[in-house]
Amino acid sequence: MDNGAVRINKYIADAGICSRRKADELIRQGKVTINGHMAEAGEKVRNTDKVIADGRVITGKPDKVYLAFHKPKGVVCTADTDDERNVIDYLNYPVRLTYCGRLDKDSEGLLLLTNDGDIINRIMKASAFHEKEYIVSVDKHVTKGFLRQMSEGVYLEELDVTTRPCSVQAMKDPDTFRIVLTQGLNRQIRRMCEALGFRVKALKRVRIMNILLGELKAGEYRELTGKELKALKEKL
Repeated sequence: MDNGAVRINKYIADAGICSRRKADELIRQGKVTINGHMAEAGEKVRNTDKVIADGRVITGKPDKVYLAFHKPKGVVCTADTDDERNVIDYLNYPVRLTYCGRLDKDSEGLLLLTNDGDIINRIMKASAFHEKEYIVSVDKHVTKGFLRQMSEGVYLEELDVTTRPCSVQAMKDPDTFRIVLTQGLNRQIRRMCEALGFRVKALKRVRIMNILLGELKAGEYRELTGKELKALKEKL
């Protein structure tokens, strides 16, 4: 019996290094070792084993951390330290964290960060239809036709895909609207607007599932509370 042993990809994800999928990539690329030998897909390990993943030594499971962070405009969702505006260095949190879902450089708002690989995998699973809510300002007045087209789905030629139907509402400001997406295509809202002849001037994510940005100012973060964290896990 392998009491206490887990698959290597789960072990790496649980340590907060990356998602299971990314861990599988590292294993295929020969960037993971277990007690000095090259790891194989599906191999099992225990906390007593010495695991090195992409140059980082994993020593047991750290306490789980869950943060809600208000990513400022200009900060990049990447762990590449060559980018001086990478989100990991900007946050400078004492525990190694990974972000759940990207937010492009020109956008701001709610970003979830954690070292819980299972949570990352579940949130990133596109087929699960997890809601993400945004406030968007564009370069001209929002029309009823624009709102209808956005809500019904927009064909994006460069990606050869039609976006999922979504909830879109006008706001008091005639150049601003609220949109709730259940998918995460690259620069999706910007692409949707451009396809309909609009240009995004400002974009802020204000909600991921039940987690709200609330009063967090740009650059600030908070730990998720017991009640909201419990609700998040239940939704997942």
